[in-house]
Amino acid sequence: MASGGVSPASSSLLPTLSSTPHPTSVLSSSPLTNTTNTPRPTKICVFCGASPGKSTAHMEAARSLARVMAAQKISLVFGGGTVGLMGEIAKTLVSLSGPESVHGIIPSPLVKYERGPDSEVENGDGLPQYAVYGKTTVVKDMHTRKQLMAQEVLSGGAGSGFLALSGGYGTLEELMEVVTWNQLGIHNRGVCVFNVEGYWDGLLDWVRKSVAAGFVGENNSGIIVEGRDAEECVMALKNYRVSEGRFKLEWGNE
Repeated sequence: MASGGVSPASSSLLPTLSSTPHPTSVLSSSPLTNTTNTPRPTKICVFCGASPGKSTAHMEAARSLARVMAAQKISLVFGGGTVGLMGEIAKTLVSLSGPESVHGIIPSPLVKYERGPDSEVENGDGLPQYAVYGKTTVVKDMHTRKQLMAQEVLSGGAGSGFLALSGGYGTLEELMEVVTWNQLGIHNRGVCVFNVEGYWDGLLDWVRKSVAAGFVGENNSGIIVEGRDAEECVMALKNYRVSEGRFKLEWGNE
């Protein structure tokens, strides 16, 4: 790709979770080895909508989260779109911390769909400008996108985790997948929802009902934590404790 901020991902490094041809391809609850004495940067993967929402509170939440992340030198991993909440948090953080603080990961079919007015680059390929939205990695499909986003979080330092702003079906699916991976012992990173104007109340109530009905164990009821503002969310990930009911399974050693 012509843009300096774009790096197509190699599919050979991103197999399914059940295969192990490359040592960094399998999600693991074990911390990755740090070969230097330099602390690893905190990375938060934010799932959110490609729409702004009808209430202005959703876009302001994206901006406020970016401001808190910038103040604490936290890097952003996100879905690579330049519209809606995705575009807002990315460009806000880039404006405060520089393009190296943001990594967007997007499947090639969505490049044209999830782009805004600042997405065009000089050669007209429709990819986001590095100086505005940070680094972009184009991948082949949704599975690869989610796996690479998770690998970014696992490579981060203390306080790294997954956070969901408001969003639609895709946001919910991404959120619940990392919740399930947490329960299965595939990763041990925090999972938080930024509950803007009660947006995630229904999901949190569903968790409580599932526990009461016997479908979610009581010891796994706290896998998802909640924040009502940006600072609460970042602090919740920093203070996250894995659930006692989390499955102690071995992954990648089959």
